[in-house]
Amino acid sequence: MQKKSIDTTLVFLILGLVIFGMIMISSVSVYSSFKVTSRMVAAGTLGETQNYFYLLRNIFNVLMGVTIMVICSKIPFQFFEKFARHIFVVSWIFLAMVFVIGTEYNGAKWWIDLPGLPSIQPVEFMKIALLIMLAYFLKKRRAVIADTYMGFIPYFFYVGIVFLLLIFQPDFGSILILAPVTIALYFVGWWNLKYIITAIVIALIWASAVYGIGKVAPSTWVGYISQRIDNFFRDSHDIVETNNRDDKDYQMKQWLIAIGSGWFFGLGFGKSIQKFGYLPEVQWDFIFSVIVEELWFFGWMVLVFMYMMIAYRGFLIARSVKDPFAKYLALGITTWIMVQASINIGVNLNIVPLTWVTLPFVSYGGSSLLSLMIGVGILLSISRHMEYKPQNLSDILHAKRKVIY
Repeated sequence: MQKKSIDTTLVFLILGLVIFGMIMISSVSVYSSFKVTSRMVAAGTLGETQNYFYLLRNIFNVLMGVTIMVICSKIPFQFFEKFARHIFVVSWIFLAMVFVIGTEYNGAKWWIDLPGLPSIQPVEFMKIALLIMLAYFLKKRRAVIADTYMGFIPYFFYVGIVFLLLIFQPDFGSILILAPVTIALYFVGWWNLKYIITAIVIALIWASAVYGIGKVAPSTWVGYISQRIDNFFRDSHDIVETNNRDDKDYQMKQWLIAIGSGWFFGLGFGKSIQKFGYLPEVQWDFIFSVIVEELWFFGWMVLVFMYMMIAYRGFLIARSVKDPFAKYLALGITTWIMVQASINIGVNLNIVPLTWVTLPFVSYGGSSLLSLMIGVGILLSISRHMEYKPQNLSDILHAKRKVIY
């Protein structure tokens, strides 16, 4: 029998993460809020300094995100299937607009600033648009997906034209998220190992080429990629103990200090030292480091547990719906959330090279949160069509591939 209600367990998990994120932003953004409002006071655009500038903006983003999640959960998933091509084309054009009207930040054009509106990062919405398009493609071409010219090449053409824009922004963090997600989706759609290995080999060749160009020409726009990979292979103890002669590994040093200073119980909520100007971008990419510094064992255990539960519910939804488009899209959205969370945590633990990737539902960032909430809303809409429920996680993970229609 069709399931008419949404997956309330998933709703509580997402809201729990969002609330946890707001609580942590109230702590980690105090110094950053004071700095940015001090500049605004000096410029005459604000009357007095504030310690809660980013918290208030985050609350606004959360309220907007929850509203969008509710709206998307009430839209039948067939709507996204019907307009998959339109959503993809519009999102691709929007992403390409950064080269014309985009704002440069840290050497990359990621943002669009429109008068009277918050800054928008188009790639965040391109992520969900690409997943919708790929799910649509896999359903329409499932009979010929194994064919090189009808399946493999067209599938990765859609991926490639998105990656092309990301390369020239440059935004390798988003590529690092989307690459494993798109390969995993193709593996589910057609599990021919030859094609999967081919895609992985192409990705490795491309990554090696980028690294090589960065080494030969370090002043180019890909030079920072090679630098980050080199820093990644350095010994963590050496990074922390050696006095910096430049700023190349400053950020890495500070987040390692933050994680290492928490001990078992942490310094206590609100008592982080690194958030006071030592660790840049603390409310964005490195909020996990301060969570560990303040809460340590309790903080990261809660985060990991909640992400694992979200993965369980997401894969359960994908396992339990019969429509191929819904199945592929649910798998894609869930994998996207898990890959992005794993990369962010991996960066903070120095097991993944430095990338500008936010921690889903926890980090500050309007575009990232809104796109994730759209994804969750679609996932909740799909959950209304669950037809059966596997008994446990093992049943999902070891399910035969014939259930993927």
